Amino acid sequence: MKDDKRIAQDPIDFGHPQSRQKSAKPYESFEGASGLLFEQAMAQTRMAVCLTDPNQPDDPIVFCNDAFERLTGYTAAEIIGRNCRFLQGAQSDPRQVAKMRRAIEQEDVAIFEILNYRKDGTPFWNALHLGPIYDSDGRLKYFFGSQWDVTDIHLARAEERHAKEMAREVSHRLKNVFAVIAGIVNITGRSMQAKQVSKKINERIHALGRSYEPTLDEAFLGTTEVGQSIRAVLRPYDPEGDRIICEGEHVRSEPNAISAVGLTLHELAANASKYGALSNETGTIDVTWKHVSDKHGRQALVVSWKERGGPPISGEPEMTGTGFNISSALLSHSRGVIEPVWEADGLRVEISLPLSH
Repeated sequence: MKDDKRIAQDPIDFGHPQSRQKSAKPYESFEGASGLLFEQAMAQTRMAVCLTDPNQPDDPIVFCNDAFERLTGYTAAEIIGRNCRFLQGAQSDPRQVAKMRRAIEQEDVAIFEILNYRKDGTPFWNALHLGPIYDSDGRLKYFFGSQWDVTDIHLARAEERHAKEMAREVSHRLKNVFAVIAGIVNITGRSMQAKQVSKKINERIHALGRSYEPTLDEAFLGTTEVGQSIRAVLRPYDPEGDRIICEGEHVRSEPNAISAVGLTLHELAANASKYGALSNETGTIDVTWKHVSDKHGRQALVVSWKERGGPPISGEPEMTGTGFNISSALLSHSRGVIEPVWEADGLRVEISLPLSH
């Protein structure tokens, strides 16, 4: 350690004196708590540390370690004897400065984040931890300050906030697009005397919207929560929440997977409401989902649909309706497949969709 960084080697205690008197702490009798051991510890730590003396006018810095010099760009000779405010600048938040001042006046332990400036003028976000240090008689001896550069964390937070704001705007605009499309379909259907056709189309548009809506605010992540989307698509078909049992892993998938799977589940639920497990009072449907890896290590989303308790099945119906054809085309466009199997107690379907990420 440099000579100008040495401080008086009186025994010192950390924390408020009242709390010290309640229970003895192991380090209070530790003989190496100051002196050479302290100097070596401060020299080796990566965290910037300084001590100020509140018993001197303007509470000057009386000690700083090498990490403090590296963080600020100042030498110890330029630091010792100055109040810590010399690190503040034009954009330093005066509210944080006022909080720091109150903490010092009240001898509190506190943590702040404040914009400080290095010697060359570059700003950095400083996570500052400060607290009082007392001598063996309980008198305030120093204020301890540790600093950590958290600029990268602040930048990441700012980018995340911006991404969330953009995602919310995308969400708002996408909902408007769905509403406009639905309006166009309704107008076209009325003008062509095809209200039932337009109704069917709008049902599918709304299903796509429901599959995205729960997690559009998380679009900045590039993926969507599978479970939330599946439940959102199926909720209108099971308002009491006891006919469609959804269970799956906490996984996220790409938007293309959500759109294809969401529309397919809508078609299956609509079919079940007319002819399958939801067409009576007792039928149920189990829906599960998971991510799997094939033998080549490629990732895929697999969604399983199993109906039970519906009307008896006489023979195997043909899956050739418009809804099935739309689902098959949408899935195949993303290299996905749908495999329906008519079992004795109801329809079983497995939807498999490879993922690029």
